[in-house]
Formats: sequence, structure tokens, C-alpha cells
Amino acid sequence: MKASEQFKTAIENYLNDMAQMDLVFAPNLNKASKNIESCINYIFGEVKKTGLCAFDNQEIFDMAVKYYTDDTILSPLPISCKVVINPPVVADLFTSAPMGSPITEKKTIVKLEAKPAQKTLTLFDL
Repeated sequence: MKASEQFKTAIENYLNDMAQMDLVFAPNLNKASKNIESCINYIFGEVKKTGLCAFDNQEIFDMAVKYYTDDTILSPLPISCKVVINPPVVADLFTSAPMGSPITEKKTIVKLEAKPAQKTLTLFDL
């Protein structure tokens, strides 16, 4: 399955920004044997291996960097999956705005479980 354009763009932007800031990484991004489609397939494969379904942005970006820097990683097979990208957090009047860029902000999925209500004892129950 092809990745969404939003996911692909987020990975490309991160890698391009890193290449501009890190001159050691920059040549890795231009390797003829590496491309963004294979990078995304590698990420999907690594995610599938873990069995987990929610990841921090930085974990995904680190997988992309590893794909480009590790020459032992060949072109992985495509994997059928669905990618969901959380929108950037919007600040309201009661919280402060995020300090980093929306791409590097940590996205966490919280699963809430309902607990049975506890009966509160009063003086009349004693």
C-alpha cells in the first residue's frame, strides 16, 4: 500500500532538514540505491515486527535515518497497512503553545479504561 502524501511529506521534510544541518548525513540521502518509497516500506516492516500500533514521531524518523545510513538494508517488500498521523496540537487559553515544530512534537495515544464507580460511604452507612 502506498503511504499517504502527508506521511511521505513529513518523512521527506525531516530527512531534508537533517541533511541541511548534518553534513555527515547529507551524502546518505543522495544514495542511488535508496529512495523514499523503499524507506517507507522499511518503516512499515519495522513497525509490523514490533506488533505495536502507536509510535512517537522521533521513533519513525529514526527508522528513516537508519534506512538511509545502513547499507545492509536492501529494498524491502511493500506491506499493506494504514497510517494515521495525529494533527498538530492546537494551544488553547489554558495551555501553553508547543515549543518545537509540529513535526517533532511527541504524539501519544492514551487508552482510557472505565473503572467501576466506588461507592462513597457516608456517616449514615456506618
